[in-house]
Amino acid sequence: MIAAKRSLGQNFLIDQNIINKIVNIINIKDKNILEIGPGTGNLTIELLKKKPSKVFLIEKDRDLTNLLKKNFSSKVQIINKDVLKVDENSLCNQILTVFGNLPYNISTEILIKWILNINPKKIWFDYLILMFQKEVAERILLNFNTKNYGRLTILANWRLNIKKICDIKSSCFKPKPKVESTLLLFEPKIPFVELTNPKSLERITRNFFMHRRKMIKKPFLKLFNQNKNLAVKMGINLDLRPQNLDLKTYLQLAKEYEKLRS
Repeated sequence: MIAAKRSLGQNFLIDQNIINKIVNIINIKDKNILEIGPGTGNLTIELLKKKPSKVFLIEKDRDLTNLLKKNFSSKVQIINKDVLKVDENSLCNQILTVFGNLPYNISTEILIKWILNINPKKIWFDYLILMFQKEVAERILLNFNTKNYGRLTILANWRLNIKKICDIKSSCFKPKPKVESTLLLFEPKIPFVELTNPKSLERITRNFFMHRRKMIKKPFLKLFNQNKNLAVKMGINLDLRPQNLDLKTYLQLAKEYEKLRS
């Protein structure tokens, strides 16, 4: 048995009831599957039983990659790379259904990368079935005017419909993490509000939430060249804090920012 590596954020899912729940969320027969961080392959085994058309595995750990090759041989295509360095849009010509027990230390980075890289003309996935640290999942699901509402909430809900499946106890993993987990189901929003450059929204939210407990006046004026009239035109009170603005307002801000930059 290969030991989990703390440096890679590895916690292997071992609870069979949870594994069965995950593979039965949607029908994957004849679908193309992408599994992120398969570890020792406990989930992979059950995914293959559902008779998908093709299974891709992305595993950064060389030792685990060798184990997966030995156990699954020609049944899967293994990509021994850091998922953050993989171009997900070129993985497969067909739409992928994604499963992932994401390393908690980079889970938000992975999700944001995927969101910003969505090509509205050819979305590369139909579902993302992903596991996050419970606290992170709660942030993704928050509404505005709540304490921990922030960049991740806004970016995720811009392009994705999100549903909570269940919480997962730490005892379902080996080694046992110090935190509980939550399983989320994501679907692409069709249509969603399009921006010329998706990173416009990322920049707006990054500047606004850099000092999340302070008023938005300073970052607003910095981004929009001291133009207070724009705030009046948009009906935005600059004495509010970042968590007081809803998704629609942030998207309007991103569009105005793009006009300014064009």
